[in-house]
Amino acid sequence: MKSILENRPALAAEVAKAAEVAGYLWEKGWAERNGGNITVNITEFVDEEIRNMQPISDRKEIGATLPYLKGCYFYCKGNNKRMRDLARWPMSNGAVIRILDDCASYVIIADEPVLPTSELPSHLSVHNYLISKGSPYKASLHTHPIELIAMSHCRKFLEKDVATNLLWSMIPETKAFCPKGLGIIPYELPGSVKLAEATINELDDYDVVMWEKHGVFAVDKDVMQAFDQVDVLNKSALIYAAAKNMGFEPEGMSREQMTEMSKVFGLPK
Repeated sequence: MKSILENRPALAAEVAKAAEVAGYLWEKGWAERNGGNITVNITEFVDEEIRNMQPISDRKEIGATLPYLKGCYFYCKGNNKRMRDLARWPMSNGAVIRILDDCASYVIIADEPVLPTSELPSHLSVHNYLISKGSPYKASLHTHPIELIAMSHCRKFLEKDVATNLLWSMIPETKAFCPKGLGIIPYELPGSVKLAEATINELDDYDVVMWEKHGVFAVDKDVMQAFDQVDVLNKSALIYAAAKNMGFEPEGMSREQMTEMSKVFGLPK
């Protein structure tokens, strides 16, 4: 059986981005065992042949009704699949799903009957929200960046925008490439409805949110850009940790320096 990616270079390129990012997550130590998830809205790359493809799974319940996802298609990392394997074999460790007309269920259409991540309801709820507000963002990424998670074990960094301002002050590029900073979500059970709802609320103001003692969730136009935001934030956390390991509290950029940079580059203050 031929792959859904065959003779579809644009779709293949999006899946290749997911595979490339999966490899980066593994290499950085951010994706132990089957940790982390990637979900990409690929509806814009779907043609008539794909729309007529027969399902290769039974109908699956999402667990929520998501009206803005009617007729949408997603590439999703598979349940209990490893990022290091997805990096090499994206269509054996992920699947393409079609949201059905009831907006409460889906079927797998390619390439293999790989069940999507168990956190699919949370990811799809976020995509439903993004579409509802006309966002251009098509990708969601959840991963476990070590230094950012370590910061979430310190109570002061869980206060609103404390971590954001510290991370911005470590190196100018952080505010330039992650201008909304880092939202904070107090601990909730992984995969729970409460965690999904809290994430959606924080995405009103941020593109990357920290799940306390768990990991981060990022959204952007594609999965590579979502990864880039997490990468620059964690670089700042690494700089902070390196300074502390050298035995001093890092000075950071001053508020005046950050204000000046924001004006020059047209960033939010």
